Amino acid sequence: MHRNRNAKIVATLGPASSDRSTIQALFDAGADVFRLNFSHGGHADHKARLDTIRAIERDSGRPIGVLLDLQGPKLRLGVFSDGPVTLAAGDAFRVDMDHELAGDKRRVALPHAEIYSALEVGTELLIDDGRVRLRVESFGPEHAETRVVIGGRVSDRKGVNVPGVVLPLSALTAKDHADLDYGLSLGVDWIALSFVQRAEDIAEIKAIVGDRAGIVAKLEKPAAIASLEAIVAASDAVMVARGDLGVEMPHEQVPAIQKRIVRACRKAGKPVIVATQMLESMVSAPVPTRAEASDVATAIYDGADAVMLSAESASGQYPLEAVAIMHSIIAQTEADPYYREMMAARDDGAAALASDGIGVAVRGVAQALKVAAVVAYTSSGYSALRMARERPHAPIVGMTPRQAIARRLALAWGVYPVLCHEVVDVLEMSAWACRTASREGIARSGDTIVISAGIPFGTPGTTNLLRIAQVD
Repeated sequence: MHRNRNAKIVATLGPASSDRSTIQALFDAGADVFRLNFSHGGHADHKARLDTIRAIERDSGRPIGVLLDLQGPKLRLGVFSDGPVTLAAGDAFRVDMDHELAGDKRRVALPHAEIYSALEVGTELLIDDGRVRLRVESFGPEHAETRVVIGGRVSDRKGVNVPGVVLPLSALTAKDHADLDYGLSLGVDWIALSFVQRAEDIAEIKAIVGDRAGIVAKLEKPAAIASLEAIVAASDAVMVARGDLGVEMPHEQVPAIQKRIVRACRKAGKPVIVATQMLESMVSAPVPTRAEASDVATAIYDGADAVMLSAESASGQYPLEAVAIMHSIIAQTEADPYYREMMAARDDGAAALASDGIGVAVRGVAQALKVAAVVAYTSSGYSALRMARERPHAPIVGMTPRQAIARRLALAWGVYPVLCHEVVDVLEMSAWACRTASREGIARSGDTIVISAGIPFGTPGTTNLLRIAQVD
């Protein structure tokens, strides 16, 4: 089931896509990785969906990635005594730690001590995704006096964002720890960490996860963009969480930030997912808007490894159509000759590591000889990711003896993951690479393939071999 495209599709599962037939249809239509959003649903719901995914994987013989998305900290107001209040621009309004006292038009509880410790005069508090904005005029360790900048209706437990401030807050809540333990026990392949502000947040979760799953840093806060390179270096993959970025940053800055993140990930050879509202209208309509189709295509032209569907596939009325149309948009975009020009224009120049040199050489050989496939034999996924970084013209077959790595590689650009046995020498590896490319329908007898690997075998991060072989 080799897809006729390189960029991957991440589809979120939910109430509209929980049964076996729907998940099977989503996979057949083009979903490469399934997202389990732990902000919604119980553990039993997610286990049932994961069990279904694994059953489809066994039947299809193709590795499928599973992404667990942690909820992260949620900063919320308290409740109001007489229902919602309407704040007008210019009004004075107080927030404080007194969660037992119900709010009114003059004050409400904001029971998060971490916020007050990080405030400065002039800091803005965004209520309900920025629909209401407050500016801090004075503050103490348990309160802040603010002035309403943008007024509106405010009701119980609305979310609060504090842009431009690094909060002294772990990205992992008690709920996240419980969800993380459960997800790891199920064998998920990727963990998406919300509320990332700095590289230390990635180090914290990696200390728990180890090598049991890859870590995806969700970039949704301005503080994370300020530490972009360090976060990319610390992570295994990155998600451009455009919805939250659009709350905490001016909307007009988000497109440039998206391109900057994708470029940083491309340079580092880390998979990058562009997410949020990609085909939003398809929650309730069978076709997307032209602007949405253009949005997906733009992410592909930029070189994103994957694009993600959220509500469209989780709770929308047309989950199957959303995946099928996204697949079609990607395939059509990648067929455009300008797409290849864009990929070539993003060449980062001289290689700094031996593995990068092999990657550049493989890309050159693949283009010069018009090879049928690039085969990366890898135990850690590293060789395949270095090949994906170079965006070669030929499909990348990621051969690995580890099922967990095969599943993780389902997220990487252009990589067709294949589970194989351990090889002991270069000749055996070459023979298996040729047989695999032929068996999977990617190469035919007489075709040339180019192979990359690391010697000695089984040692992560040692991509140092390039071999050209002909399929019998």
